[in-house]
Amino acid sequence: MSLFAFAPSRGPRWPLATQAAVGIAAPIAVMTMIGQAPLGYIAASGAFTVLYAGSAAVIDRARVLPLVGLGLLLSAALGVLVAGNALVVSIGVVAVAAASAALAFGFRLGPPGPLFFVLVYGLSAHVVGAGTIHPLVYLAALAAGCLFSFLVALSPLLRRRIRAIPARPLRELLPGPALNDDARMLLLRVVIVAVVGVLLGLVIDPDRTYWIVGSAVAVIGVAAARRAAFQRGLHRMLGTVVGAGLYIALALLPPAGLWLALLLGALQFTIELVVVRHYALALVFITPLVLLLTGAATGSIGSLDVAGERIIDTIVGAVLGAASGVLHPRASARER
Repeated sequence: MSLFAFAPSRGPRWPLATQAAVGIAAPIAVMTMIGQAPLGYIAASGAFTVLYAGSAAVIDRARVLPLVGLGLLLSAALGVLVAGNALVVSIGVVAVAAASAALAFGFRLGPPGPLFFVLVYGLSAHVVGAGTIHPLVYLAALAAGCLFSFLVALSPLLRRRIRAIPARPLRELLPGPALNDDARMLLLRVVIVAVVGVLLGLVIDPDRTYWIVGSAVAVIGVAAARRAAFQRGLHRMLGTVVGAGLYIALALLPPAGLWLALLLGALQFTIELVVVRHYALALVFITPLVLLLTGAATGSIGSLDVAGERIIDTIVGAVLGAASGVLHPRASARER
């Protein structure tokens, strides 16, 4: 498997990329202009909703995305509930990673899989734990962001031609629950990297366990290929680490206000263009997007100390995720 090989194109992606970019940039821009930028950063996290079911028809996404948004809100609510207790937050990282992976793989949700449920949980615990925003205000802002992104994703339904496309049954869109051999192996890998990542995080810094685990989950991905699992992991690890380096370069500027809104919108646009064709390349842009959004929400953008910590967390998690690929059994002669 070549690092430079792209999956076949599945049609034009720019309309979906534009919707995703608006979903993350508009809340930041609007809230910045009315003097409530922190709420804009939180609402922008709701744009992670539209990263799912990107290849489905709009009418089908209208059924899937509310479930994704609900999952993100539940993850955030759990993070808010345990915020302030590093040990309990770390235990919650394992629980959220395992539960979201079981559901994502069991119902074949597709990319980006359990990744953003883990990151939203950790981000919520981190921001609310800092004591700068009331928990209910945080959840309300995130819910508003999820709803706004959902409405933007459904905007093509204003066109009669799009509305004429017949909807598929939800059980066809999200078949399951069922875990085949590959799904069980992916779930096992997520659980292992979550446990090991949390243990490593407790040594490195308990407040950062969610990003170590998130980096590992990102590297694992959603597709299990027995012969290529380790190689895929290495590719994704490289994408994650390069993305962390890009974050360092961007954080040194540092972007703020409307410029940050435009930058995050551009990153989101690029992610949607490439995520279905080259997940490793998408991680080059997903990583700085999440780190910039996290830094904006916590007021740490531009801090070299925090940037260095994120690089360490990313490398530790990425190596852990790639190494878990060796758990896949060797392919039989027939499979080779």
